[in-house]
Amino acid sequence: MKEARFYEKRDDGRIICRLCPDNCLIAEGKRGACKVRKNDKGTLIAENHGLISAAHVDPIEKKPLYHFYPGRPILSLGTAGCNLHCLFCQNWEISQSTVEEVPLQPLSPAQAIEAARRIENNIGIAYTYNEPIIWYEYVEDTARLAAQAGLKNVMVTNGYVNPEPLKEMIPLIDAFSVDLKGFREEFYRKYTKSRLEPVLESLKMIRESGKHLEITNLVVTGLNDDPDEFERLTDWVAGELGGRTILHISRYFPAWKMHNEPTPLSTLYRFYEIARKKLDFVFLGNVPGTEGREDTLCPRCGATVIRRTGYVTRITGLDHEGRCTSCGEKVLEHI
Repeated sequence: MKEARFYEKRDDGRIICRLCPDNCLIAEGKRGACKVRKNDKGTLIAENHGLISAAHVDPIEKKPLYHFYPGRPILSLGTAGCNLHCLFCQNWEISQSTVEEVPLQPLSPAQAIEAARRIENNIGIAYTYNEPIIWYEYVEDTARLAAQAGLKNVMVTNGYVNPEPLKEMIPLIDAFSVDLKGFREEFYRKYTKSRLEPVLESLKMIRESGKHLEITNLVVTGLNDDPDEFERLTDWVAGELGGRTILHISRYFPAWKMHNEPTPLSTLYRFYEIARKKLDFVFLGNVPGTEGREDTLCPRCGATVIRRTGYVTRITGLDHEGRCTSCGEKVLEHI
């Protein structure tokens, strides 16, 4: 538990949290929409500071990050709470819970660094599983120590954050994996209880910072699987973020309150072809046997430079500087 950042006190004892675009007005003894930032006698408390719900060593590809030190492991940490309420959330047991409703274990920032350094070949720490933005103070404290220890920091986020907190966080994070859940405000309002525009602004801020960025779009059957909408999404990504932006198209499976059928493979294959017209690096996720649609191809000569089978990664056509061994094109910045 720690005093939170980014809030304003009101004369009536209520608090306005300015961390995310919800700008929650929180009465004494109550929590914001994220379930973990609480008004404690006029002070906003981050109840989840130093508390984790999960700690695992994952392949970096699971975040998913395909072009950030491929094949390396990363210590992945999560806590409780989220500022979105996606009806199809696959981690709802922790994301939709308060600190009192889910088993949590203490792990200080210093202990997290110690754990990360004990893992062989570990690249760093990923803040993931639930939404790390609402874990802001812990991520900030831990990321500073991680950088001092020579570890990389990765944030797997929904991007729903106000500009000022994001501006302060960006210098501490080496790579962002951002969920772009759809491309209609109506979809965001109805199925995630948030808004699209702040996410788009976050993506532009991250891109402008020069930090590594990969985007994931979960295709939910009957909700955001319209080809025209998806084409608008890829047009925006290519136009605003650049044609080399990495896009993961992920298959949906029923979860929490959403029981629609899993995404048909035909839809995913069609979306893959749509995205490849505008973007150099497109991948399918949650789909076994994608016939090369998880591999990295050189955008200049088309050679396969990284082969993937599930989370098994083999670098087959890159030199130690991330250049294609067939034509010399720079493909990866982080290898």
